[in-house]
Amino acid sequence: MRCLVAIDAASGPLLVEVELAGDATIANALAQARAALLRDSRPCDIDWNGAATGIWGQRCGRAAMLRDGDRIEVYRPLPADPCERRRRRAARR
Repeated sequence: MRCLVAIDAASGPLLVEVELAGDATIANALAQARAALLRDSRPCDIDWNGAATGIWGQRCGRAAMLRDGDRIEVYRPLPADPCERRRRRAARR
């Protein structure tokens, strides 16, 4: 089966298509995507072991089973808490 791994890296989004066995998990897809990026010398500043993951925008753990055509997403943490940023802006006014 084929899946697309979408990585939200600080340098911009990266898309890697991977071919997997029928019983593959998110962890398998990430391992193949990481190997493909290293092979192509494409830099990726993501926390491969700790970053949050999801399938089609629904957050999932790395043990989630995949289906053909799934889009696996790797999220990076927010640089700041949005609520805290709003509070600071309001305090400045």
